[in-house]
Amino acid sequence: MNKILLISFFLFFNCVYSQAQPADRRITREEYIEKYKDDAIREMMKSGVPASITLAQGILESGDGNSPLAIYAKNHFGVKCHKGWTGESMRLDDDEKNECFRKYESVYESFSDHSDFLVTRSRYDFLFDLKITDYKGWAKGLKKAGYATNPKYADLLIMLIEKNDLSRYDNYAKVPPRKITKKRSPKALATKNFRTIKLHNRIKYIRAKKGDTFYKITQDFDMNLWQVFKYNDLNKSDILKVGDIIYLQPKRNKGREKLHVVKKGETMRGISQLYGVKLKKLYKKNKMFVGTQPNVGDEIILK
Repeated sequence: MNKILLISFFLFFNCVYSQAQPADRRITREEYIEKYKDDAIREMMKSGVPASITLAQGILESGDGNSPLAIYAKNHFGVKCHKGWTGESMRLDDDEKNECFRKYESVYESFSDHSDFLVTRSRYDFLFDLKITDYKGWAKGLKKAGYATNPKYADLLIMLIEKNDLSRYDNYAKVPPRKITKKRSPKALATKNFRTIKLHNRIKYIRAKKGDTFYKITQDFDMNLWQVFKYNDLNKSDILKVGDIIYLQPKRNKGREKLHVVKKGETMRGISQLYGVKLKKLYKKNKMFVGTQPNVGDEIILK
């Protein structure tokens, strides 16, 4: 009998004690911004997605980092599994019951995957033609492209950015993420790892130097190989040559110049690299079949 009473008392004590414990403290919005602003800036430098947009989406989608998806799956952007996802996942009710969401090992992995998601989906291509400080255009564009079903999604993002002055972090896009040196010329942004980063058509690029490989460039600029290949319309079998232009961000849908007159030996990809215009867009603008090449003297439309 005493043994039963002792067990009952122990269970009762544990129950009371557990109920008396305070719940995990929720992260405040100010804490969320302070904690993840550097990740947002780092991703902006790598992908071209404004830091203000990344932070506003993270705040909205994760409830300031307090949602079950953010806590248990470290997924701050509500990114669903989609076709081709091979990582871990978490099931939650959203637009439909028991939907599959991506699960990450770290919050930064979620930030990085969010950038990759926008960069690699063609329906978001037009966003990268906007100025990186045009957060209103980005917010409206995300809604237009179908990122979220909420009809007020763009307004909510804009409100969060303006209320919390998140646009101030977009100014970091003008410099590389690490310590910079003095500018060497109007078009040279800065040096990083002894490289000069230049700007053309509002896209950052470098020139390949002796001893470079695609892998070495990815290491110097914290990029993935697929980004270098995609941004520069390259194949894995392509050989890097000294002096080649390597863009560090996606090219634009149109150039600053109106036309280019084809010279001997020029290819569509070479013209694409020269003006920072996406290769597929060049083919489309000029009503050419993908893979065909222009003739000497042809006028290639860039805008």
